[in-house]
Order: sequence, then structure tokens, then C-alpha cells
Amino acid sequence: MAPLVLNGMALVYFEQGQWKEAEALYLVVVEKRKQLLGDDHPDTLRSMGNLAATYRKQGQRKEAEALQVVVMEKSKQLLGDDHPETLTSMGNLAVTYWNQGQRKEAEALEVAVMEKCKRLLGDDYDRLSPYPTYER
Repeated sequence: MAPLVLNGMALVYFEQGQWKEAEALYLVVVEKRKQLLGDDHPDTLRSMGNLAATYRKQGQRKEAEALQVVVMEKSKQLLGDDHPETLTSMGNLAVTYWNQGQRKEAEALEVAVMEKCKRLLGDDYDRLSPYPTYER
């Protein structure tokens, strides 16, 4: 089955709170996208981020953190520090840090994301930013 279809099915499971089912599909999606597109393709990184979110939802915070660090670093390298996908990956890692009690690390990332959004979006930051609050 195509990664796009599997990804859609995994998203449905994720939205329904069926974390194990979502995890199983996201694992397949990540592997297929690595094979088809390579480790550094934005779609592969996005799928890795989805898998990390699934880990976080299941309380597998160390697994989530490890994957999110890879996604963030590769996004910075490939897409740039100000790219929306990079900012999203930074925000997601901040949530994981927060949930692990790593408040200083979480705050540093959140502040960096907000400052970049303010700089990039200007006066429209509050209205246009996809980062007004983080899931806790």
C-alpha cells in the first residue's frame, strides 16, 4: 500500500487515540518513505515527526525525544532555521521536553520559536502563527 494511504490511515488512528495502531502504521510509513525518498526528504521527516508524536502520546518520551531531535536537526540543515516545518519540529520537541520536566530546555525552544514567528510574521504574529499555544 502507498505511504500516502498508510499515513492517512495512521492519522485516523492517531486522532481516535488508538496509539498502538497509529504507531504500527507510522513505522511502516517511515520505512517506506526512507526507501522511496531517502532519509532527508521533507515527507520522510514529517512522517518521523508523526511517529514521534505517537510515541509521546503513549508516554514513550525518550523515544519521542530521540526522534524529534533528529527531525529538528535535519529540518534546520535541509530547510533552514526559519522554515515552518523546522519551527514545528522545534515546538514539538519543546512539548516533549516540557512533559519530561525539562522546563529550561522547553522554554528555550518555545521562546526561539515565538521570536522567529514574530520576526517572520510581524504584527500579524498573534493572528497568523500556528504556534499560539502548545499542547501540554
